[in-house]
Amino acid sequence: MNDAQPRPFHVRIDRELTHPQVIALLEEHLAGMRAESPPECVFALDLDGLRRPEITFLTAWRRAPSDPPGADKGELLAMGAIKELAPTTAFGGGHGELKSMRTSARHLRQGVAQAILTELLNLAHQRGYVRVSLETGSTPAFEPAIGMYRRFGFVECGPFSDYREDPFSRFMTMTLARK
Repeated sequence: MNDAQPRPFHVRIDRELTHPQVIALLEEHLAGMRAESPPECVFALDLDGLRRPEITFLTAWRRAPSDPPGADKGELLAMGAIKELAPTTAFGGGHGELKSMRTSARHLRQGVAQAILTELLNLAHQRGYVRVSLETGSTPAFEPAIGMYRRFGFVECGPFSDYREDPFSRFMTMTLARK
């Protein structure tokens, strides 16, 4: 997709997480995580976890041209979140973690995940984070996502925050330049 062309969707912050399409995509996400990893190795957040104050949750929507901005219409394409692990202070930059990155199965390979990731990294820059990390799966189903993260500059790292090494997890991080 040419960046000069307008995107056929828009990304917004969702503070309530009550729309039926959001709940359905989250259920799809959780089912996918549970299908690929044993329960003790699934770290995806449920609805209550995503509503916590340290989480900012984004959704990407396709709207009909006749829909007014902000209307509760359209089709949900993808979601993603950033969790504040450490705030930015006068003594140093903060650390964020990507969570719940998911594109609806019907909308894969359309640039929506890249748009969500771009917006999440923009939020991280705005907050003064110097590092953004993520935990993802290690099975072949996760390879497309891992490839996207690498294209954005993420590199493999060890466990961070409360994570521990396990055969079903891969850890990645990215250092952000201070603006």
